[in-house]
Amino acid sequence: MVAATTRKASNEPGGLYSGERGNTISLNSLVVSIPPDRNRKIGKIQWPSRMPPNPEREFAVLKVGKVVSEKQAHEWFRKNRNTKRQVLIFVHGYNNSYADAVFRLAQIVHDSGADAAPILFAWPSRGRAFDYLYDKESANFSRRALEDLILQTTRSPDVADVTVLAHSMGTWLAAEALRGVAMREGSIPAKVKTVVLASPDIDIDVFRRQFIEMGPKRPLFAILTSTHDRALGLSRMLSGGVRRVGGTDLKPYAAVLAQMGVRVIDTSAIASNDPLGHTTFADDPEIVRLLGRHLAGQSMEGTKGSVVGQMGGSAQEALRRDLSPRTGELVDGRVLY
Repeated sequence: MVAATTRKASNEPGGLYSGERGNTISLNSLVVSIPPDRNRKIGKIQWPSRMPPNPEREFAVLKVGKVVSEKQAHEWFRKNRNTKRQVLIFVHGYNNSYADAVFRLAQIVHDSGADAAPILFAWPSRGRAFDYLYDKESANFSRRALEDLILQTTRSPDVADVTVLAHSMGTWLAAEALRGVAMREGSIPAKVKTVVLASPDIDIDVFRRQFIEMGPKRPLFAILTSTHDRALGLSRMLSGGVRRVGGTDLKPYAAVLAQMGVRVIDTSAIASNDPLGHTTFADDPEIVRLLGRHLAGQSMEGTKGSVVGQMGGSAQEALRRDLSPRTGELVDGRVLY
C-alpha cells in the first residue's frame, strides 16, 4: 500500500509516525504480510507479540520505503493497479494508531479479495480512548490534505475508478474533504465512483449540509449503520444528544435515499466481534466480502445489507427537498439553508 499521513514522525523505536500533528504530508510505501488463511479468521488482526513478528501467525510490516516524487508514486500505481485501474482510499477512524490503520487496511484488502490499489490516509489520531476531542480537531486539521490526495489521484491518467472507504470519525473527514473538493472544482470528479461510510460518526444535521454542498453530481454512497453501535451512542452523548448518522435507523428512508444515490446497509442484526459493535464493516465476513464484490464491479446489495423502507409520499418529498441544493431565494423572510 501507499500511505499518506499528516502525522508527525515518531521518536519511538520501530515506530514510523506518532499521533501528533505534522506540518507536512508524508508518503510511504509499505508491504504487509498476513498469516495464511489456515492460521486466522476473516476480520481478525493478529498483532505481533514480539519483534520480529512470526509471519505464520502474526501481521508484519516487511518493507517500508519513502515515496519521494510524483513519478515514483505513478510507478507504484502502475505496478500495483488492476485491469480496471481502480484505487481504494481508506480513511481510518478515531482511536487509531498509525499501525492500527496500516494493519486494518491490509486486513480489509486481503479479506475482501479486492485487487484495487490500496491507499491509506492516516490523520493524527493519538490512539487513546480519552482523546476524542483531540482526534476530532486533528480530523479538522487534515481536511485540505485529504482533498489534495483525492484530486491528485483522480487527475492521474492511470486511474479510472476511485472508491473512498471511511470509518467512524474518518467519515466526517472524508465527507468534509469531498465537500471541499466540490467547492474547489465545481463538482466531485467523476472518477470518484463510490463512497462507503462505515459507522459514520457524523452529526446528522451536519451530514445534511455536507451532502447538499457536495452539489448535484455526487458519487454513489453506501452508509453502514447500526442502532447497536455503543461507540456512536457515547459520541451522541458527548455531542449534545444529536444523532449520529451511523447510529440512526435509516430503514424508513431507504427508498427515497436510494433514489438520490444513497444505499443504506443496516448491520444492526450482526453480532460483531467488537464489544462496542463499531467495527462490523471490517470484522464481519459477509460485509467485508460485500466490499470486495463492489470493487469487482458488482452491486453493494447483500443479504445483510438489504433494506426496504416505506414512507408516505409527502414524507418522501420532504426528505428529497431537505437533501436538495438550495437556490438562496428569500421567501417569506427566510432563505432555505
